[in-house]
Amino acid sequence: MISGRFGENGELFFEIELIASNGDRLPVEVLLDTGFTAGFLAINFQDLEALEWPLIRSKIRLATARGEDFYLYEGQVIVDGQEF
Repeated sequence: MISGRFGENGELFFEIELIASNGDRLPVEVLLDTGFTAGFLAINFQDLEALEWPLIRSKIRLATARGEDFYLYEGQVIVDGQEF
């Protein structure tokens, strides 16, 4: 079972691990966003550079509150001890 915490506005935060292309594991706290039901994880560009995940597709449009273009990368994460 995943353990987490609620933020000041009722957001749900929990920890996952990002797996870099070289195998390094980086623990990060993430915010559960029920709008990304397709299994996406929003990450800042500078963090993606460190992970060295391969780019799959550029500038895809996702329906978000900010309505921004996103880039799709392929990477691995560990959630509650299980690798995805």
